[in-house]
Amino acid sequence: MSNLYAEQERPIRLLIVDDEPVICEGLRMTIDWASLGVAVVGEAYDGEHALELAQRERAELVLSDIRMDGIDGLQLAERLRQVSPDTRIVMLSGYEDFEYARQAVRLGVEDYLLKPVDIDELSDVVRRVVADIRKEALGGVREEDLLWLAGIVRGAPSKAAPPGRSHWHGAAFRIVGSQLASFADSYAKLSADDNEALHERWEAAVRGTLVERGLRALSVFDHPNLMFTLIIIDRRQDDAWWQELLEAVAASWPGAEPLYCALSEAFERLEDTAAAADHARLLLQYYALERRPVLLPSEPAPQREEQGEPLDEQDWVQRMVAALYQQDAEAVRTELDGLFASLEGRRLLLHEAVSVYIELMVVLRRRLRRSGLEEVERAQRPVIDLLLHNSYDSVRELAVSEALQLMELVESSGLDKSYWVVEKAVKYMRERSTSDLKASEVAAWLKITPSYFSFLFKQGTGRSFTEYMNELRINQAKELLATTPDKVFEIADRVGYREYKYFVSVFKSVTGMTPKEYRTRMAGR
Repeated sequence: MSNLYAEQERPIRLLIVDDEPVICEGLRMTIDWASLGVAVVGEAYDGEHALELAQRERAELVLSDIRMDGIDGLQLAERLRQVSPDTRIVMLSGYEDFEYARQAVRLGVEDYLLKPVDIDELSDVVRRVVADIRKEALGGVREEDLLWLAGIVRGAPSKAAPPGRSHWHGAAFRIVGSQLASFADSYAKLSADDNEALHERWEAAVRGTLVERGLRALSVFDHPNLMFTLIIIDRRQDDAWWQELLEAVAASWPGAEPLYCALSEAFERLEDTAAAADHARLLLQYYALERRPVLLPSEPAPQREEQGEPLDEQDWVQRMVAALYQQDAEAVRTELDGLFASLEGRRLLLHEAVSVYIELMVVLRRRLRRSGLEEVERAQRPVIDLLLHNSYDSVRELAVSEALQLMELVESSGLDKSYWVVEKAVKYMRERSTSDLKASEVAAWLKITPSYFSFLFKQGTGRSFTEYMNELRINQAKELLATTPDKVFEIADRVGYREYKYFVSVFKSVTGMTPKEYRTRMAGR
């Protein structure tokens, strides 16, 4: 049988306890323990030795006489419950004493058999206990373990203690994080009852596949669209094994939107569970770029290779302002489509892309506020939940919705829509700043009179056309002086000044120093 079914195959560890060695030997030799799914890991002849052996050998089942010198069977059961609460106990006694039986039941003893032992009866009891142990190991969930894991992954540890190794024996552990793609589109508006039903189906699909493969697992939700599953592993497996397993997990989900998984590195201490959950949480973010149902820790992070033309962020803001003032919803969507296509092309994770978008919207709002739109914050969207909106498409639609609200605010504000004319003019001037551009040419391009253009431009920027053009050109000259060995007269010509002396004069009036002085100062830094 495949080692995927190791849990079903693994014998349950049995400790035999009796103060008469001959009885221990007789029990060990008389019964075919292997056929019952049991391996005898030791024999103890007193309670103290039994307690030590049970912990050392991680005994899952103890078969003990109730009457022994020193620590008797009942005391042994009580102390085992304290140090190894998952160990099952079956008591044997030669005394038909109701008080002993009552105490044994109170201590959680599985069964109470009288000596001389009926082998068939004992075998039946052992079979039942073995079946219960395996059922719990494969599919059973303890409430205290759920509380412990939920507290760990949520960063608010509960008072529940970590599961003991006697219950969660194994070579190591791993965390699997799972999410549903496009969650906001299909599931975000579910009622509380429907959401609970969704989670039940989700957990059943994931844990069911794991249990079928002989793995023990425990699952909790950290968010409506994030489930963490702690897996106990008895044997180390390679990446191909985990890839195949998690592909089966993803394929088991019957919902309309795909389920995808991320696997943490293996860890041996339950104290490292939180770090493993954080690792899986990070890997899940790459689904927005990779679209792969399984994300393994051994795979390198996607390369951040630039694809397409880099985004001119200042130019993008200017185009957005113009689109908003022109009430052009199609242009607004086009600009946002281009923005998020650029960010995805740069291989930014979703939270990084949202950070860029938020920064651009801050600049955009500042521009609108400067134009007189005082209530610009009314159209500001709350913080985006990237577990609900876990795709570029979903985030882009939120951005479009926010921008269209801004456009409605512009329309209802009664502001002079001529502001966009200034933005359009500035873009035109930037593109032609190195040419001998005149204000009359810009006015003609805008199809307005030169005097009206001069009035609008001064009102919108606080500077005259000539002052703005000089500032553009001098900023370009400063960059060239600091980064190239070109001669000053060559730089003057490149930025649009045909007269060298006039360039020097303008440069000094703007910066307070000559071009050569500026270059010397920058070289000394």
